[in-house]
Amino acid sequence: VQLQASGGGLVQPGGSLRLSCAASGFTFSGYWMHWVRQAPGKELERVGMINTSGYPKTYSESVRGRFTISRDNAKNTLYLQMNSLKSEDTAVYYCAAGQNRKITSWSPQSLSEFDYWGQGTQVTVSS
Repeated sequence: VQLQASGGGLVQPGGSLRLSCAASGFTFSGYWMHWVRQAPGKELERVGMINTSGYPKTYSESVRGRFTISRDNAKNTLYLQMNSLKSEDTAVYYCAAGQNRKITSWSPQSLSEFDYWGQGTQVTVSS
């Protein structure tokens, strides 16, 4: 199983980035997919999730209205379009796969429940 995140980098406040996560080794289309981030010195934070067909989508309050999660099951790829970026969005962004009840209900205990994790891509928002 491999989840390869890419697309991170340095961007100015107000800018945009699009992250990708290429999946292999498992049935991508059968899994809910997720983005999780970890800012320097902080705990992991769920950013968004998308079900197997593309809807529904759920976002954290901190990114709702600015970030859009999507997927292409034909390409086994997950995306995160990030607009209106802020300095507080600076973090390592991870993609993950999983769909038990704690995960789909956005339980605070869900972070330990994911089946698969990617290696992360760094996003730095700074002028």
